[in-house]
Amino acid sequence: MDLFEYARSTAMADEAPLASRIRPKTLEEVVGQQHIIGKDKLLYRAIKADKLSSIIFYGPPGTGKTTLAKVIANTTSAEFTQINATVAGKKDMEEVVKTAKDHLGMYGKKTILFVDEIHRFNKGQQDYLLPFVEDGTLILIGATTENPYFEVNGALLSRSVIFELYPLEKGDIRTLIERAVYDKERGMGAYNAQIDEDALDFLADIAGGDARSALNAIELGVLTTNRSGDGQIHITLDVASECIQKRVVRYDKTGDNHYDTISAFIKSMRGSDPDAAVYYLARMLYAGESVTFIARRIMICASEDVGNADPQALQVAVAAAQAVERIGMPESQLILAQAVLYVATAPKSNSATTAIGEAMDAVKNSKATIPPYLQDAHYKSAGKLGHGIGYEYAHDFPKHFSRQRYLPEELQDRKFYQTSGNGYEKKIQEYLDWIHEA
Repeated sequence: MDLFEYARSTAMADEAPLASRIRPKTLEEVVGQQHIIGKDKLLYRAIKADKLSSIIFYGPPGTGKTTLAKVIANTTSAEFTQINATVAGKKDMEEVVKTAKDHLGMYGKKTILFVDEIHRFNKGQQDYLLPFVEDGTLILIGATTENPYFEVNGALLSRSVIFELYPLEKGDIRTLIERAVYDKERGMGAYNAQIDEDALDFLADIAGGDARSALNAIELGVLTTNRSGDGQIHITLDVASECIQKRVVRYDKTGDNHYDTISAFIKSMRGSDPDAAVYYLARMLYAGESVTFIARRIMICASEDVGNADPQALQVAVAAAQAVERIGMPESQLILAQAVLYVATAPKSNSATTAIGEAMDAVKNSKATIPPYLQDAHYKSAGKLGHGIGYEYAHDFPKHFSRQRYLPEELQDRKFYQTSGNGYEKKIQEYLDWIHEA
């Protein structure tokens, strides 16, 4: 490195964003992700022993993928190089491979290649890396916000260990914010700033597990807020709200407001009010509610309150739940809105809820036995016990219907399923009426 390059790198380090400057340098400084870097976990042991194989970090933005790669860079004896798949081309990869071969041949040192946003590489670019990962020229560390099973070649996946990173917990974000405000070496401590407790709570919550988002807000707040009469910079709730461009919404995910909002959301879908339902959806999304939690509630409502009046509602809800897990925010709000509007405007029936409730009650309060002709007759000697004898195979009868009865004798007169007469259940009722007449 020449003098100008050294000066440039030094200046870039000094001017780097707070989220980059405060990035941990050792495993002990890393906050969160204990499910993969706890002291008894594989990744922790591999980093400490400097015995890494190729790995892929998968998780939402701001959860520590690049941070863990940098920690590895600081601890490994191997050469470490980094490229970003959004801008790197084949020429860049050829240069990395050539240098890696030189280090391996001349010094016996392996090279760790960190590819950020690896899902941005096309199939050809990923295929190019494969033989060098295969023969050990490169140890690959990939980072992606997309599901690697969809975006990364199977051949690379088979040669890598996948570690999924989760959104950071609120307590983890609080720790990072306090470190950023008061750390005088790498944080903003030299500015003599203070953050109010409610502002700290707000930023930790609204960040939604994204450390970078919270740290960027803190940096902006400290740099743009005037000092008070006591000579300190005070990060208040209003400052925090302005810096992260989010209005403060009363929404504690473990408090009454959380339950009030989700209650209003479900009742609006059940009550066939699409405007109210999508409003409460927006309210939850704005406050940073988990999209997977919202999707679960939509699925429950689709079955509990729509049911067989429109069987398609559950399919829409399940498809939405799967889609938001793959896509993430902000696009997931469109998918959730579509599902909410479908469920809210679908014909309603709680027949399934009633049926399973009454059936569970019957099981609890009766000792009914299964009729012998319905019992399993496939095992040896079942016939001697009378099992399966007299069973009528429905498809052997006209219209594929036998008049045989299926409830236990003690429950022959019970009717658990009462259709609502709404939507598709009209057709179901017509079929049931024909059966009853038969």
